[in-house]
Amino acid sequence: MNKVELEAKVDALQDEINFLRAVYEAELRELQSQIKDTSVVVEMDNSRNLDMDAIVAEVRAQYEDIANRSRAEAESWYKQKFEEMQSSAGQYGEDLRSTKTEIAELTRMIARLQNEIDAVKGQRANLEAQIAEAE
Repeated sequence: MNKVELEAKVDALQDEINFLRAVYEAELRELQSQIKDTSVVVEMDNSRNLDMDAIVAEVRAQYEDIANRSRAEAESWYKQKFEEMQSSAGQYGEDLRSTKTEIAELTRMIARLQNEIDAVKGQRANLEAQIAEAE
């Protein structure tokens, strides 16, 4: 029974191999027929003269254009940064002026309060003297 089963498996595998071989050959024929239909024509024209001066001039012009654009971009960037720094410096100047004004006002207030304190101390001393005299 094992022999019969193995023979059946061998026959099945042999049939599968034959089928796959037939598919492979059909695909191979189809690809070969497609390749036959394809043709490539390559032409080269080496008779032209190269004008190296013109080529060098064109490349130089391109590099000069690139350099000019880069320079313009850098100048605009620096100009923008300069303007930003000017505006921030102006803002800092205004902040400094307002802080100085505030400090001056606080200094005047301190002086006024010290004068009031001195006046109150004088009143207290007078009142203490009056109290001592009254005692």
